[in-house]
Amino acid sequence: MEYWNHIYQHFNPVAVDFGFISIHWYGIMYISALLVALWFAKWIIKKDSLPIEEETLDNYFIWIEIGIILGARIWYILFYDPNTSYYLTQPWQIFNPFQNGEFVGIRGMSYHGAVVGAIIGSLLFSLKYPGKLHKLLDVVALAVPVGFVFGRIGNFLNQELVGRETDLPWGIYVEGVLRHPSQLYEAFLEGVLVAIILYLYRKRKAFDGALIGIYGMLYGTTRFIAEFWRAPDIQLGFLYGEWLTMGQLQSLIMIFISMGVYILLQRASLKYQETV
Repeated sequence: MEYWNHIYQHFNPVAVDFGFISIHWYGIMYISALLVALWFAKWIIKKDSLPIEEETLDNYFIWIEIGIILGARIWYILFYDPNTSYYLTQPWQIFNPFQNGEFVGIRGMSYHGAVVGAIIGSLLFSLKYPGKLHKLLDVVALAVPVGFVFGRIGNFLNQELVGRETDLPWGIYVEGVLRHPSQLYEAFLEGVLVAIILYLYRKRKAFDGALIGIYGMLYGTTRFIAEFWRAPDIQLGFLYGEWLTMGQLQSLIMIFISMGVYILLQRASLKYQETV
């Protein structure tokens, strides 16, 4: 386990360095997450013979990816970044990948913000393409956790969102402190486990759109649990006592909102069935 414990000392988070610009493994994994999620969505549509055209799916993914990127970045600025006031007064800097003339990439993305952005993108999509959203939401619920695995592995490779201190033999040394590889815990809990549950349950769903509500509840629950191994954001610390983090607070909110979404979609489905 010695090599594993000190893996960060043997691993370069930069995959390719061109001098004037460098490509990080995190960026590669982020793009991989999007592409794998889209591939899985198309695969599940064919496997389950869902009445969704590939062109419709492609258009929808463009809408929600724009929402995800905007939501993830802006949410991070609002709730996690210590320089919130700077970005609010100079919003053009939010997506500026350069600092002091040096390319550093865009750092700081929030998953809960990505969810909010995806919801807004979905609502806007439904206004332009009415009657297509509910089945698409089920496909998204199945595809997102599959891609999410790559995102968390990207966090691990980028040596960010590190775990709390531990004395377990599989811990990773981060700046001389042995810590939980919490990013990998999250990849399993929030990605693999949620994906398996939804995949096995998909044909038992009570109505179209049900899976997106269930996904939100499952993600919120697994993220809340995973936060017990993840170090709180250094600029925020614990919000209450020695256990409540910003991630846990937002996960609890996500669980209740997802319950509400599930109930609203269920009522909409029942109302639609009564009219046909």
